[in-house]
Amino acid sequence: MRIIFMGTPAFAVPSLQAIAAEKTLFEIVLVVTGKDKPRKSKHADAEPSAVKQAALALGLSVYEVDDVMDLDFATTVAVQRPDVIVIAAFRILPPAVYEQAALGAFNLHASLLPAYRGAAPINWSIIKGEKETGVTTFFLQQRVDTGNIILQEKTPIAPDENATNLTRRLSEIGAIVVVNTLHQIASGSVNVSGQNDALASKAPKLSRDNTRIKWEQPVAVIHDFIRGLALKPAAWTTFQGKTMKIFSASLPTSFATEMPSVSSGTAFVEGTRLYARGIDGWLELLSFQLEGRKPMEASEFLRGFRHGAESAFFV
Repeated sequence: MRIIFMGTPAFAVPSLQAIAAEKTLFEIVLVVTGKDKPRKSKHADAEPSAVKQAALALGLSVYEVDDVMDLDFATTVAVQRPDVIVIAAFRILPPAVYEQAALGAFNLHASLLPAYRGAAPINWSIIKGEKETGVTTFFLQQRVDTGNIILQEKTPIAPDENATNLTRRLSEIGAIVVVNTLHQIASGSVNVSGQNDALASKAPKLSRDNTRIKWEQPVAVIHDFIRGLALKPAAWTTFQGKTMKIFSASLPTSFATEMPSVSSGTAFVEGTRLYARGIDGWLELLSFQLEGRKPMEASEFLRGFRHGAESAFFV
């Protein structure tokens, strides 16, 4: 079976490697990924995508693309005569590209579709307090993330699991599901099911506007918000006039001293611990990065900011 694989970030790498491991059944004729990204240093070489690095390590041919709507890209795909196109964390493809696959093109999506259609399903599943998520493979069609479902695999979300850790787990689960999907296509045993649009929810692209913490909420909601955006891009707030990215927090069950009854967003220091007030209680901030400084734990931060923190607010 001739396969074109399309993906860019680390999430897609286990799937690529799993397909490549089954050389007797699957031939990866081309790996398509995004262009190398410029580094901050003028003297450093551009940074290849995680998928490009993995593909080159496997000795596979790589094609970098900027504009998936370019007709030359569709021609490049057609020349390879793919039986199947496998997509994992890539761009939205036009029909002129994905219809080149003789047996179909399918996508690996990091949610249990139709839940969390969109660019950031892992983040939003945690932000919304879900206790379970998973991965889905589905055949592409013109409306994004709406195609017929091939396979799904569920997994629980741990109470303190963040988006970085869940992404890593789902990438490994997804690799197994991708290979199983290919086996079904190869054997002609695919049994698809349609998506119920009435049950659909959205997972929009993350931006500075929708990653800012709103302290006038229950602390459990804020905790999920922080977990869902950690470690990147990270939930943020302002503290003493500077942007602060918060990477981890916890819901304390007890305190050494009586906590004051104050307004949401109030900061409070107890020994080497830093707390922030939500609408219904306190959240302990464990690790973060203040604008202009390196990431640090609360105890390190408070050695230099203790007195200012005791009378400050998160905004």
